Amino acid sequence: MTTTQNLPTRFADVAALEDFMTEPTPALVADLARAPGDILVLGVGGKMGPTLARLARRADPRRRVIGVARFSEPGLREALQAHGIETIACDLLDRSVMARLPQAPNVVFMAGHKFGATGNEPLTWAMNVLVPAYVAETFAAARIVAFSTGCVYPFVDVDGGGATEDVPAVPPSGDYAWSCVGRERMFQQASRVHGTAGRLVRLNYAIDMRYGVLHDVARKVRDGEVIDLAMGHVNVIWQGDANSIALRCLAHATTPTTPINVTGPQTVSVRWLAGEFARLLGRKAQFSGTEASAGWINNAAAMTAAFGPPRVPLAAMIDWTADWLTRAMPSLDKPTHYEVRDGRY
Repeated sequence: MTTTQNLPTRFADVAALEDFMTEPTPALVADLARAPGDILVLGVGGKMGPTLARLARRADPRRRVIGVARFSEPGLREALQAHGIETIACDLLDRSVMARLPQAPNVVFMAGHKFGATGNEPLTWAMNVLVPAYVAETFAAARIVAFSTGCVYPFVDVDGGGATEDVPAVPPSGDYAWSCVGRERMFQQASRVHGTAGRLVRLNYAIDMRYGVLHDVARKVRDGEVIDLAMGHVNVIWQGDANSIALRCLAHATTPTTPINVTGPQTVSVRWLAGEFARLLGRKAQFSGTEASAGWINNAAAMTAAFGPPRVPLAAMIDWTADWLTRAMPSLDKPTHYEVRDGRY
């Protein structure tokens, strides 16, 4: 398999994958130098948190990086500590415990609740709105980069280039998307009241060989499963690039806080994507339904103007995913449910 820009052609194992994902670029190192002080990662136990924390630590080994989570996944806390990351076990819904966390000048907020939101709406709103309110109040003097989602936008024409940051956050129905709007509103209100600098990272969809839209589509092609085309177009970005941009946003924080779309520059057809995996995997793609004319598509022009294009292009991600699945390498077994259109997760 061939890739571009002198990137790896494959990853021997999970360790090699994570080593590449946490390799800092000179641009990241330079930007972090403009945002001095400790980095507190709230919600470090999610899919992206461990590699973001490791990336921050490698970008500046002299700086304290502190990861906060419940640490319900066995071995995660020890793995982070082995890479020089300090850890604190904390339930972020406990306001009194949060008040005792270190007052770091840089905060990356990654906590949230999506899957299982339907049927557990109170927890969804608590995690996505109440916790951000606590964080915004507790760390009002810090720079706060908060992960959000492209789901805060309404569906837009898939041929229109995607929603820009100027499109009002008025999503389709569903507690998850609306609670994510609430999360942004908590950070926006605190920023206006307290002058807190920050950015709201509207992410659409991060790719790792073990999970993500590409993994989902490729696995269905490999296993002969039917691919629903209702949500027929997506944006994707390499997880390492998404993490790097989020960390660089600490040096590009604004007052009041403002959103930035973090995603790949292309609008990707799911049908085309499945065809590419069918070719690479020697399978036949099977489909149901037809592509809708509108969907959750984000415009990455502002991100590209501020930070440059992603390091890893789509072609490389496709090759890597096909190779990973061909070798039956580990999966997180956490589908993205990118095909959901009714907001029920």
